[in-house]
Amino acid sequence: MRNQSHHAKLVSVTGGIRYAMAAALLTIAGSLVSSTAASAQSLNWEGQDGVFITPLAYSVPTGSAPLSLPAVSYHFLDAGPVLGRFHQISISMGAFNRLEFGYTSSLHQDGNTAGLSSLWSGRFNIVHGKLNLIRERRSLLPAVSVGFVARTGVRNVGGVIQGKDTNNQDFYVVASKTFTGIRKLPLVFNAGFKTTNASLLGLAGNAPGYYGRGFGAFGFAFTGPGRSTILLGSEVMQQPRKIEGLPGAVIPTTLTYAVRIIPSGALPLRGWGVESPKLTIDFGVAQAAGTIMPGVNLQARHQFAFGISYGF
Repeated sequence: MRNQSHHAKLVSVTGGIRYAMAAALLTIAGSLVSSTAASAQSLNWEGQDGVFITPLAYSVPTGSAPLSLPAVSYHFLDAGPVLGRFHQISISMGAFNRLEFGYTSSLHQDGNTAGLSSLWSGRFNIVHGKLNLIRERRSLLPAVSVGFVARTGVRNVGGVIQGKDTNNQDFYVVASKTFTGIRKLPLVFNAGFKTTNASLLGLAGNAPGYYGRGFGAFGFAFTGPGRSTILLGSEVMQQPRKIEGLPGAVIPTTLTYAVRIIPSGALPLRGWGVESPKLTIDFGVAQAAGTIMPGVNLQARHQFAFGISYGF
């Protein structure tokens, strides 16, 4: 029965991936016959213009058009034998060089740890939006944006225990700055604050309430082989310490270490808000959670992650 259940969930996940990819391709096909716009930047785990898990204050650029063509992405996280594997399929667009909005389908494949892996379920939905309040200037003034992330149909941990789908949200403000004072070595700084009731971006379900948490990132770019640009960086994101449905569990701060490759992208000498590479490839290592309570080890401390984005 257990194997049958795993097989059924895998079939459901595979079907979900096909459905999400088909929907994205249909949207792209429709957009290709619309007005011309600038290509987009890299999308993060939840479909925002960002690093790997943190959003940047920049938005998907539209050029001289009011609406951009779509940017699409696929992200993968092997979260270990307990949490299983996660697939994220995203599509995002920009408007008026100020707004950004998009949808992500989060798809899950079961882990294989008896007694724990059953706390994670199939899939959930993510909608996000961002508004750029202040544009980045050549002075020390950073770009500043506000945004939200809404997740629905979440049935992880607390949702499984309660036998129902749950929802959670983030509301955040973020500032980003690209310093270009060092010749051919742009530095990227990112810092923000959010209020959230999500645990591990919804991957561990909900927190028991809303909590204020900080996040940030740092990276530097340099010229790679050919016309490529390579960005090396790291992120930190505080998480609500508690998980709804698991009293006594403690979730640590999430860390990531990432390499971003832009095969034909120029160095961001005028700032990432101006550059708009079409294709970006991300590789990373995520430190999510280990022993969260006595006898419960999620074994997700050094996990491989991959992402690819393309802006039309």
